[in-house]
Amino acid sequence: MPGPREDAENWSDDWADDHDDDTPPYWEAGRRMPEDARRMGLTHHVPDGALLDFAGALDSRKPLHRATAWVMLAVFGLPVLFYVLRLVFTVVGWS
Repeated sequence: MPGPREDAENWSDDWADDHDDDTPPYWEAGRRMPEDARRMGLTHHVPDGALLDFAGALDSRKPLHRATAWVMLAVFGLPVLFYVLRLVFTVVGWS
């Protein structure tokens, strides 16, 4: 079994990802922001931008990410649906 010194001598730097060193890494926050949102001035530092950045990081191939997307849809969509139903019931005159 080779010792630590022999492992260090045989180590190859070819495993490193092949991105340009001047560019930030893909896992850095704010990299998945849509271009339209960036033009509007949203960044991952503001709540709306952080939400967009988080949602942009979800991968539809992963079941947990799909479940998270459905929960987010319910959290943000149900209050709108309830408000519209309340508005319709108010206009129609139902109690």
